[in-house]
Amino acid sequence: MIRVRNLVREFGKIRAVDNICFAVEHGERFAFLGPNGAGKTTTLKMLTTLLAPTSGSILIDGVDVQRDPRAVRRKLGIVFQDPSLDSDLNAYENMEIQGVLYDVPRAVCASRIERLLKLFDLWDRRRQLTKTFSGGMRRRLEIARALLHTPRVLFLDEPTLGLDPQSRRLLWHCVKVMNESERVTVFLTTHYMDEAEQNADRVAIIDQGVIVALGRPGELMEQTQTSSLETAFLQLTGAHTRDPRVDSAQHMLDFARAWDARSGRAR
Repeated sequence: MIRVRNLVREFGKIRAVDNICFAVEHGERFAFLGPNGAGKTTTLKMLTTLLAPTSGSILIDGVDVQRDPRAVRRKLGIVFQDPSLDSDLNAYENMEIQGVLYDVPRAVCASRIERLLKLFDLWDRRRQLTKTFSGGMRRRLEIARALLHTPRVLFLDEPTLGLDPQSRRLLWHCVKVMNESERVTVFLTTHYMDEAEQNADRVAIIDQGVIVALGRPGELMEQTQTSSLETAFLQLTGAHTRDPRVDSAQHMLDFARAWDARSGRAR
């Protein structure tokens, strides 16, 4: 579903992503992990057509991201770290707008909205303004909205940041249901190592722009002779904190703004 070959991104003299290669299979749940400033956000922006590579290639569902970015965008659902709902609309209206942007037929859209809002435990709140929602409810709605047009790949960037354990558990349950029932490929980033260990089929760890490990969580723990993915992660990347280089909060904000600006041209 995703094929990345010799991907490089440079910002002046800084090589934020350094000749990485990996593949994600159809229907796989794939976690892309790394310390702050490791190159995660830069890679994510290239995968989702928001940043051109310096060199290398990306194919998503057989389509070249650089040659036909518009076709690629129609295959993607994405949930940002930063809120992206219209707080002055209710849950159902936020879903309907997504359907219009992606040309989902009205009858299909209505049934799809009902199914997703029921799955994400929001159907009874569908007429409630999203400004009144809790953080967990807003995040569930964002993921439901991202799934409305039946994307081939769902990108989740820190989807449970700041959520309580109950909300995190419900969210991942819903994602798993959609992954299994519709075979949507899930590409996630998270700093909660337990989430990656429990919810990802495979994990790639990037550090200083280079993929330093790739495999199933159990394989990485066996490789490092550790008992948890978090301990394996620390052993592979070091326990010291990092100063972000290119991947920063401002870049994530630019990411969300760029996607919002382009979403109306997705078709």
